[in-house]
Amino acid sequence: MEYLYNELRREKAVLVGIDIGEYDAESSLAELSELCFTAGADVVAQTIQKRSHPDSATYIGKGRLEDLRIFCADEDIDLLVFDGELTPIQQRNIERETDVRVIDRTTLILDIFALHARSGEGKLQVEIAQLKYALPRLGGKGTELSRLGGGIGTRGPGETKLESDRRHIRRRIKTLENELETLKKRRELIRKRREKDGITTVAIVGYTNAGKSTLMNALTDAGVIAENKLFVTLDPTARQLKLPGGRKVMLIDTVGLIRRLPHNLVEAFLSTLEEAANADVILNVCDASDEECAEHLEVTEKLLEELECKNKPIISVLNKCDIAEDVDALPVIGKSVRISALTGDGLDELLMTIDKVLPPTRMKVNILFPYSLTGEVAKLREDGELHSEEYTEDGIKLCVTAPIRLLEDYKDYII
Repeated sequence: MEYLYNELRREKAVLVGIDIGEYDAESSLAELSELCFTAGADVVAQTIQKRSHPDSATYIGKGRLEDLRIFCADEDIDLLVFDGELTPIQQRNIERETDVRVIDRTTLILDIFALHARSGEGKLQVEIAQLKYALPRLGGKGTELSRLGGGIGTRGPGETKLESDRRHIRRRIKTLENELETLKKRRELIRKRREKDGITTVAIVGYTNAGKSTLMNALTDAGVIAENKLFVTLDPTARQLKLPGGRKVMLIDTVGLIRRLPHNLVEAFLSTLEEAANADVILNVCDASDEECAEHLEVTEKLLEELECKNKPIISVLNKCDIAEDVDALPVIGKSVRISALTGDGLDELLMTIDKVLPPTRMKVNILFPYSLTGEVAKLREDGELHSEEYTEDGIKLCVTAPIRLLEDYKDYII
């Protein structure tokens, strides 16, 4: 009955952060609030304590913890969410003092990933990340394990796995990694097939909730879920897109980024992000109306550097320009296009820009084939655009526009 109760009633959460001067604590807590909303909780209150370092036993000071205990009891709070990574000891001590379930930033993000993973690969990646995170915390899960299906932070691989001994979990992780490796090889075969078939790919990257799914739907009618929440779409989506010049490309959406994304999550979803590394063109989508837009662009830029794809053609897509202010001040990468994926403004310019930056794949040439190769003429008629055809004493003379990959096979016959 408790599981059904939690599905019908949104949990009441309090956010807790500390400001040690390493990052903007208020912006980080605002982002944590959005994550809680996505996971299904209502944020009742939030608190930030300035400290030189986290308390080794309780993360925050004992006085602030006592204030939290009283507030949680008075307001019937279900969940305390800490904007950092708690140790098992810290989590156990806080739960013991407050008698409220406690999770940290990483657990919350993992929970959202578990909620939104749809593909087999996505589910495997989430489970591996959750098990690796749970492994060193088996001895200090506190009250969380006593609540089967107890709400945010408990979705995913299941309680039985989290209660298992370390050897069993390591064995499970190894099994999942082998399955994931098989899926990665399959994805690599698909990439190689695309390259062999001369398929051009355009990857959409950017901060989560920047409008990537809305843009995907606007350009291709992909039918991807688009909501004002973080990490709503987790699995990559690929759709064919026809450009103004008649060229067809494969448009691929990737998992969204976030400030202070835990490193083990970046590793888990690297195969998804590699779609950007292997793309011919990258669309760096950002929410131009967001006050943190400049920082979001920096997050994406760092990722592109890690994936070693900054030398590829990059188009900065400044989305939501219909409600944005001071767009000119944004630090864009490469060419930039202002659009509104919701209203459709600027989409034609975006398509033309993609067309311009794409490397050429077709060429117009004159070819002279001997009569013994009339079968190759038929291939060019099928795969290329024939402008003229003349039968001469030396053979068949063609003027044709065809894919460069195909013309490489006939380079000895090009005039």
